[in-house]
Amino acid sequence: MQSFDLDKTDLLRIKTALEADDAELETVLKEYHASEIAILFEKLQQEEKERIINILPADVASEVLSEMDEEHGPAELLVNLDPEKRTEIVEELDYDDATDIISQLDEEDQQEILEDLDHEDASSIRALMTYAEDTAGGLMNSEIIKVNINHDKKDALEEIIRQSEEMEEFYTICVVDNDDILKGILSIKSVIKARADARISDLVTTDFVYVKADLDQEAVARLIKQYNLTSIPVVDDDMKLLGRVTVDDIIDVMEEENTEDILKISGVSEDEELSGNWVEAVKSRLPWLVINLGTAFLAASIIRTFDDTVAKLSIISAYMTIIAGMGGNAATQALAVTVRRISLSDLSDKQAYNTVLKEFLVGMINGAANGLIVFIVAFFYDANPMLGLVLFLAMTGNLIIAGLTGASIPLILKRVGIDPAVASSIIITTFTDCIGFLLPLYLATKLLLKQ
Repeated sequence: MQSFDLDKTDLLRIKTALEADDAELETVLKEYHASEIAILFEKLQQEEKERIINILPADVASEVLSEMDEEHGPAELLVNLDPEKRTEIVEELDYDDATDIISQLDEEDQQEILEDLDHEDASSIRALMTYAEDTAGGLMNSEIIKVNINHDKKDALEEIIRQSEEMEEFYTICVVDNDDILKGILSIKSVIKARADARISDLVTTDFVYVKADLDQEAVARLIKQYNLTSIPVVDDDMKLLGRVTVDDIIDVMEEENTEDILKISGVSEDEELSGNWVEAVKSRLPWLVINLGTAFLAASIIRTFDDTVAKLSIISAYMTIIAGMGGNAATQALAVTVRRISLSDLSDKQAYNTVLKEFLVGMINGAANGLIVFIVAFFYDANPMLGLVLFLAMTGNLIIAGLTGASIPLILKRVGIDPAVASSIIITTFTDCIGFLLPLYLATKLLLKQ
């Protein structure tokens, strides 16, 4: 199956079908996968979405809602449905997906939906809603296959078959004792291939990876990636089994975290929806631009300090903008690499030192290489070798500063508890702009005008 790209043809088909009767609309909808309908919903009006959800079978409708991004209103769709239809859809949802959607509603609507569910479903969803959204508990699904460590092969297989009837898929079987304490994991393959008289205690893998419910979602993602897992058990402080986090949930987390870091580095708040309107965009970005304006005034004040130099050697003005711009680009490169390293793992002191040292060396080499190019231009175009030397030194120095700040600032911010993706960009831009103007002006004053 090829990936689905929303185009005008598909949207026109749905719009045309919406103008027809329910039977015609249902026929057209059958040609689309639930995830494709969720994408189409991004371009439809609320009443059009509600009509489609009401027509779809509950199992398909539940999948559509689970595939929708929060900003496109799956919770609003759900709460506006007829109570009977709504209950059918929630019962088809995995507990983690139902929790994610219901949590977006106000408390009154949450209670109304949960009261219509049977006791087991409502209790499971309420339990999941107690965990923070960005933790393992907030990601996990409490529906899980588990067998008792004291079972033999026959009893274990019967239990696996019974529990799997209401689950779409499962990857790993958890092994627990009589108190629901997690003792290990088991693959279905090992159970099937075992002797008829084998006991689960002989088949269980006791050296396994698990997470506590309060572990941050990024750490969960790193563990699943590191150990190539398809799912990971979630336990409480007493090792009691609570649920599982699956790889499909982690893919969503990785996309969310990468998007968040990109927006932060760019000076855009994570609260700004990617499809939001211009008002939200202005409110999100304007504060950062005002801060950046303040740092720009600081850089401009450096130029004012060297008014005499600029007046006597006007050519330096053209070159210093190049040096400042190159420093900004080099710092952004170092910043992006360092923030990425921090997001993947907590760097030790030695790793942090090596990161800064590497960016210092990269900055020095790149600075010297670019400085040499600027020297050659000044030597032949301006016929001024001393100007070339000033520019060479300024370019090399600014790219060294860019590498050092691009690597060290996010590491320092991380150590003091500030998100490096949020604040690093403004601080580093200030450094590279100020040094990019200060170095060529200072060196020109000392080496060219004092001769």
